[in-house]
Amino acid sequence: MRPWSVQLSGRFEEHVFQSEVLKGNPLGDPSARPLWVYLPPGYDAESERRYPTVYQIQGMTGQLDMWRNRMAFRKNFPELVDELFAQKEAPPCIVVWVDCWTSYGGSQFLDSPGTGAYHTYLCDEVVPWIDAHYRTLARREHRGIAGKSSGGYGAMITPMLRPDLWGGLATHAGDALFETCYLLEFPASVRALRDQYDGSFDRFWESFRSRPALTRESDMPLLNDWCMAACYSADEDGTVHLPYDLRTGELRPDIWERWLRWDPVRMVVRHAEALRSLKAIYIDAGRRDQFYLDLGAEAFRRELEKIGVTDIFFELFDGTHSAIEYRYPLSLKYLAERLSPR
Repeated sequence: MRPWSVQLSGRFEEHVFQSEVLKGNPLGDPSARPLWVYLPPGYDAESERRYPTVYQIQGMTGQLDMWRNRMAFRKNFPELVDELFAQKEAPPCIVVWVDCWTSYGGSQFLDSPGTGAYHTYLCDEVVPWIDAHYRTLARREHRGIAGKSSGGYGAMITPMLRPDLWGGLATHAGDALFETCYLLEFPASVRALRDQYDGSFDRFWESFRSRPALTRESDMPLLNDWCMAACYSADEDGTVHLPYDLRTGELRPDIWERWLRWDPVRMVVRHAEALRSLKAIYIDAGRRDQFYLDLGAEAFRRELEKIGVTDIFFELFDGTHSAIEYRYPLSLKYLAERLSPR
């Protein structure tokens, strides 16, 4: 393959979406966001046909234009999407790429006083706009959402919170079972705060913003801890609370409990009816995932089975958390097949 962009069989339309709900967000992040829409081959020729939609959301630190990044000798995800539909390996659908980046690295696709109204942005601004401007099948049973890591988390929780909008989900190594994916890194974060920043997140942020980002080994764990706290345990005035003592790492049970309420594994029982109504659930993760998200995937599957949801695609494959873009067309194909009219 050529190590540069290829001629697509479908096409992309790139927009700048002017959000109302993101105006004045707590971090001062842009309210105008890029929005990509992929139209499959034949969309322009078949002027009456309507299509299911699959929304793609990104992981922690993801920005929309990063979808076009490529690894050596491999196609990027937009190219893989086009190949899937050009070769007619899946029923055609419209694919929508949504940007929910924040200057903390992400939003977990939630509404939070610590970051902004990103759940509302996705569900109540972007979805209606797409349905108004494209020939979608504008019903929940024809609309799905997919992502990896924090995007996989968003894909799990968004249909639980808004079953009126979503009929399917696909999660690749989504954040789940918080005691295995988050808790284990807290001691290393506390040591880094002690040894490099005198126990202060303020000093961490001063350093982080004064040099090339992610140039210290501790940057990503500290960034992740703060971002998750801003999403899961911020007060109404925006005050962010960490779930551990910054000097000792001792767990703060009241704050940790606020995090656990947002754990997809624990959310299942509270949203059982919504999950039982979905037409498609796809779950996978690498068996060697560095953040143990394979354990979260298994725990999520087991909780779904407890509420009677057994029609699930589930796979633990040989891989890690990294470089798994080749898995994304598998979930897209699954969603396209399940969400297309029969």
